[in-house]
Amino acid sequence: MSFSAEVKEELTEYIPRGRHCQIAELAAIIVFCGRIRITETGNYRLLIHTENIFTGRKFYTLLEKAFGIKGEVSIRRSSVKNTLIYTILIKNKEAAEVLAGIKFLDKDGSLRDDYSLVSNLIVQNNCCKKAFVRGAFLAAGSIGDPEKSYHFEIVVKDETQAEELITILSELKINAKPVKRKNHYPVYLKESDVISEFLGITEAHISLMKFENVRIYKEVKNKVNRKVNCETANIKKTASAAAKQLDDIYYLKNINKLDKLPDGLKELAKLRMENPDATLKELGELLSEPLGKSGVNHRLNKISQIAEENRV
Repeated sequence: MSFSAEVKEELTEYIPRGRHCQIAELAAIIVFCGRIRITETGNYRLLIHTENIFTGRKFYTLLEKAFGIKGEVSIRRSSVKNTLIYTILIKNKEAAEVLAGIKFLDKDGSLRDDYSLVSNLIVQNNCCKKAFVRGAFLAAGSIGDPEKSYHFEIVVKDETQAEELITILSELKINAKPVKRKNHYPVYLKESDVISEFLGITEAHISLMKFENVRIYKEVKNKVNRKVNCETANIKKTASAAAKQLDDIYYLKNINKLDKLPDGLKELAKLRMENPDATLKELGELLSEPLGKSGVNHRLNKISQIAEENRV
């Protein structure tokens, strides 16, 4: 099972206590994967289509708890994707009751002209906003495996809907961004800490713990890798410098110039030949009159300078 499916399975098990929150979560599922139809006789038909069994299960459960209604469930296999599609149908008076409950009907029982999510009374409280975005994720969201990448998105049908969802998320201190992709408008989260915050506010606590464990492991691993890479680079740099120093010293020795160096340089040159892997600090401590790293480095540079002058 993918991490995204695991999150949805966990969210399916969480049922808000308040009916107002149950209705807000129902509304989100209807908004993002539902269809509203009016029959020739003027009756309403409300259908939910989803390929995710957890989304269908959550909608059915919330429908029964909030309204005491049992939807008609049917399952068919898609000939295009070869996946199962779950459909839940509510008809006539029961459909009208649900639509009225989510504030999609006017007082006279007709569909509202304004479907604005932001101004809808069902998402005015913070708890209901959290329930709504939980339903939005169940209906149209996905989250990547944190071991591979940090990616989270909820795919909506148009730019207006994307902006409204972003507004609701921002009121919950979740920074989301829109992007146009063909005929869809995904609302996405990229930063790992923001995704973590979303999992927390939607009550996906087990998934949050797993996400955080992976995130911490990756951060520690990255820090260790950076430190190792830095130390490896320093070792290579030190080894390269030592090899160059030895090359210069042996060159001076071969042309009989090594013994003609000043005593301080000659002593250091011989110590370098005797201790090819020693650090500057270690060489400095071996001198008859100990020197610090900068002093040793200065003398070695002077030896290299003399070698270069003799090579010309």
